[in-house]
Amino acid sequence: MKAKALSWLGTRTDKFEDTSRFFRETMGLDPVHEEPGFAVYHLPNGDTVEVFGTDDQDHKHFDTGPVVGFLVDDVEEARAELEASGVQFIGPVHKADDGGSWSHFRGPDGNVYELTGERGG
Repeated sequence: MKAKALSWLGTRTDKFEDTSRFFRETMGLDPVHEEPGFAVYHLPNGDTVEVFGTDDQDHKHFDTGPVVGFLVDDVEEARAELEASGVQFIGPVHKADDGGSWSHFRGPDGNVYELTGERGG
């Protein structure tokens, strides 16, 4: 397994409106989806930033701060390699309709990270 890039960042915050406005207005990120408690922004290179409010039940494990996603060729293969080396994962490998996939894990520092697969496959 080899990480190719940082391609995703997600954060769960009790300051959802302020954080979303910061990414949209201050950082100049393009919104691709916005709804109460959830927003998705793309950077010019296609990388993604997602903001989750505290009502979001699917990301309660985002408890150490922002989570970054490491782009890998194959999420399931990379996960198997990391598990073999003792890394503990949080939940299953998730798959999106656009062909992307992801899986969260805790690093040795206790922080949450993510393996991220290519979208559009």
